[in-house]
Amino acid sequence: MAKTILVCGFGPGISTAVAEKFGAEGFSVALVARNTDKLTAGVQALEAKRIHAAAFPCDLADPAAVRALIAKVRAALGPITVVQWTAYANAAGDLLTADTAAVRTVLDVAISGLVAAVQEALPDLRKEKDSAVLITNGGLGYFDPKVDAAAVQWNAMGLAVANAAKHKLVGMLAQKLKSDGIYVGEVMVLGSVKGTAFDDGRATIEASAIAQKFWELYRARADTTAQVG
Repeated sequence: MAKTILVCGFGPGISTAVAEKFGAEGFSVALVARNTDKLTAGVQALEAKRIHAAAFPCDLADPAAVRALIAKVRAALGPITVVQWTAYANAAGDLLTADTAAVRTVLDVAISGLVAAVQEALPDLRKEKDSAVLITNGGLGYFDPKVDAAAVQWNAMGLAVANAAKHKLVGMLAQKLKSDGIYVGEVMVLGSVKGTAFDDGRATIEASAIAQKFWELYRARADTTAQVG
């Protein structure tokens, strides 16, 4: 049976490129997002490239739904070899005025859902050869006064907090899971990616470059963090 990659937060840009790259390398691809139409179109596009794919609608901010998702993917496509998390919520831009529910949603997507996915997929990850958790992150998560100023200026404070928490989570998961032979790595995207919601016509980063970096990290299984941009 082919290896399976779980692509969480599917949409145009990075997640599409990751699905295409790993699918081309022989993985079956589970696409996960809330939008059913988007998932259906994604499956059709991958199948046109002779990549085995299936759609799994899910609210990734809901840990219980994420746990049920893992069981559905396992039943449909077999054991999960790679969990790939690109999901994010760009809310709570101004933390002084944001509803605290929006803050919670940002962190639920970035942290709670991801942790639930790793916990539920852990039996598979421990058994599968070359298993991994691969996480898309952004430069707003770095601890730097200039980065903090940019997050405030761009009204992206909630996203910055989530990215910072995710960056710390990556490091701890890498330490915790290395004894099980499970690789954990992230790509920090330093700029806007073409074809995504952040592309205002001036984006310079190709999503395929990020997917390639994920593949390189996955194969080398050495560095925890890489940058693109």
